Amino acid sequence: MNALDLAVAQDATLAEIDLPDSVRDRLGAQLAVVHDPVADIDYSMARYLQIFAQLPTRTLQQIQDFGRHPDTPGVGYVRNAPVDAALPGTPADGGPSLDKATFVAEGVLLGLSGLIGEPVGFATEKNGQLVHDVVPVKGGATTQTNQGSSVFLNFHNDIVHDASGRYDLASPDFLVLSCLRADHEGVAATYYADARDISRALDPATLDTLRSPRFRMNAPGSYVRDVAGGVDVLSDPVPMIAGPEHSPEVSAAANGVHPLDDAARSALDRLQGVCREVAHEVFLRPGEVLLINNRKGLHARSRFTARYDGRDRWLQRAYVRRTQWDIRHRTTPGVRRLH
Repeated sequence: MNALDLAVAQDATLAEIDLPDSVRDRLGAQLAVVHDPVADIDYSMARYLQIFAQLPTRTLQQIQDFGRHPDTPGVGYVRNAPVDAALPGTPADGGPSLDKATFVAEGVLLGLSGLIGEPVGFATEKNGQLVHDVVPVKGGATTQTNQGSSVFLNFHNDIVHDASGRYDLASPDFLVLSCLRADHEGVAATYYADARDISRALDPATLDTLRSPRFRMNAPGSYVRDVAGGVDVLSDPVPMIAGPEHSPEVSAAANGVHPLDDAARSALDRLQGVCREVAHEVFLRPGEVLLINNRKGLHARSRFTARYDGRDRWLQRAYVRRTQWDIRHRTTPGVRRLH
């Protein structure tokens, strides 16, 4: 790779990673005999590391570099991953399926997660589970949550309520999204807008406003619903974009951002518009996975039609931290990965 190629590669914000059929089949055969991984998660993560270490060296480096370096793309699109030989119906309640006989999808999700960090759970999100089933739920169709379907899920990153008033501190560094089943019409799109692309597209005045502490983030919908009794729980005033110009970080709460003045409100509106302009668009299909840097960019989801017939869209999601050290004050006693 010459200097120009290297500069282009480092400036790219989407990485495409295609697994050869032989690699897919070898991984699938080994994952098919691994039992429910959460029964002994640390053992399972060690086993997945053994399995995924057999990836081609350049592919393995590309995935690991995704999790390591500030200048790498903010989203990785992995295609041709192994899938379960058979799937039960899509869960209707947003919880895990009780009828799933094999755990290939979970192995792909957690195996890739282990190459970029450590999967963690949060007690206020999916009951602390490490594997989240992301499916449309009838009662949540119009919400700005992972249960929604009939409304556009605005550009956001996944944040975690923290008593310090800073909701970005304990947040996952990465999300991994794996597709088990597409929506009926195949129109559900996932979007990712990288903070580097966002910053380049904004005018200087708007960017300066977004870099000022003139916004308050609402706590995640699950926290507001299950812990706060439906009352908004707002962060301290924070900027939406921070960090050096060449490597910015962006924050936006899915459950609502409260601008503190008119200029901030206008800047927030412009941010959502720019995200739509610069976003990468992906239509996930079974065997496809998104590695999402939760700090480098914002993600969103289009509207789609849910039928609640057992064949609706079914993704699995994992939250990943590079390290659990700086959130160790949130650890649940006796459960290493739950915060």
